[in-house]
Amino acid sequence: MSARLASLLKRDLARLMLGGRGGGALLPVLFFLSVAMLYPFAVGPDAPLLARTGGGVIWVAALLAAILPLDRLVEPDIEAGLFDQWALRGIAEELVIAVRVLAHWLSFGPPLMLATLPAAALLGLDGATLRTVEIGLLAGTPGLAALGVTVAALTAGLRGGAALAGLLVIPLAVPVLIFGAGSLGTGGTAGLALTAAASLVLVALAPFAGGAAVRATRG
Repeated sequence: MSARLASLLKRDLARLMLGGRGGGALLPVLFFLSVAMLYPFAVGPDAPLLARTGGGVIWVAALLAAILPLDRLVEPDIEAGLFDQWALRGIAEELVIAVRVLAHWLSFGPPLMLATLPAAALLGLDGATLRTVEIGLLAGTPGLAALGVTVAALTAGLRGGAALAGLLVIPLAVPVLIFGAGSLGTGGTAGLALTAAASLVLVALAPFAGGAAVRATRG
């Protein structure tokens, strides 16, 4: 079973990283950096303002970048009948979704954390703020990945499912966003702890909610 799951993770990660017409892992990073580059033009050359708000902008950009590949997370495999094949091989939908969450996080989480370094320079963030942002992203992006896969499974097969998934993810991700951005202000360590807790809950629930959604879609 472990060899099958490892093979599944390798397959999912290669598909999400390369992406084909979906742009792979490069598209979320480019989107993330584009937001960081455009924001200073929007607010003007006010360095203190950029330093105060830049961390929150990074969190918003990370959330939006995380939802870009939602249409490629679950629905193509359902349409191709791959979940049926995995079920015949004894791999439950919950395990497939858990592996998909890990692959989705690996495809955008670490790249966004690396992209945060030049983004922080563009926004004028100091070293302490950058460190807090990086720790927050490390704690929060797994929850964003879990939420994305779960919502993608829930909306698979629906007309306009990709657009609906994006609309659902944004409000559901608000707690992670609030706690993560709040850690940059008076929240501090407590904010990071709440970010990690919210993320852990999402990661724990994703395999069961996503697996149930896939079974319902398959009929």
